[in-house]
Amino acid sequence: MAAAPTTRLPLALPGFEQIKRGWNIAYDAYSARLNPGEYYVTKNDECIYTTLGSCISACIRDRATGVGGMNHFMLPVSADDQGAKAAGLSLATRYGNYAMEHMINDILKNGGRRENLEVKLFGGGQIIANMTDVGKRNIEFARDYIRIERLQVTAEDVGDIYPRMVVYFPATGKVRVKRLRSLHNNIIVEQENKYLHDIEGKPVGGDIELF
Repeated sequence: MAAAPTTRLPLALPGFEQIKRGWNIAYDAYSARLNPGEYYVTKNDECIYTTLGSCISACIRDRATGVGGMNHFMLPVSADDQGAKAAGLSLATRYGNYAMEHMINDILKNGGRRENLEVKLFGGGQIIANMTDVGKRNIEFARDYIRIERLQVTAEDVGDIYPRMVVYFPATGKVRVKRLRSLHNNIIVEQENKYLHDIEGKPVGGDIELF
């Protein structure tokens, strides 16, 4: 049995106070739990975890300083997307860029350097029966983004039909991945369908450099 913590919960970086955090007995560490659409960046020795179906998580850290983070996102599929493509930028691409670039910018603001960044990718499983291309589109976007940005992928576990529990330790770069049995699928599908509905009904907000 893991020992109780001997230190208090470390302060979250500014802007991440809303993320659910606490002591996790299973990981013997303080941890931050991500829901769909969230991301978290830390300079502390803590882990970040989430459960993925069709969604993607990019785990990114600076190898030298250990500052890093994880996101949890899915590309929207919207009727409005067709009009945006005619203008040269799809809403799906805009949303994906937003999800990735904001996290990277926060890593750089807190001491990371772009040339030191390493990336690990997870998720994109085909678990939504009537939307079998969602996971594939998410994987393709993440890989294209990383290639265009000239970042280094050091590990990935993507695709297939399994949901995944992903636990990331930015300080060390260690990742634990557990493929979940089908009994978890209904909960994950319901969660991701709600998330997909929510993001298709909302514009992407905030200032962000798109390229």
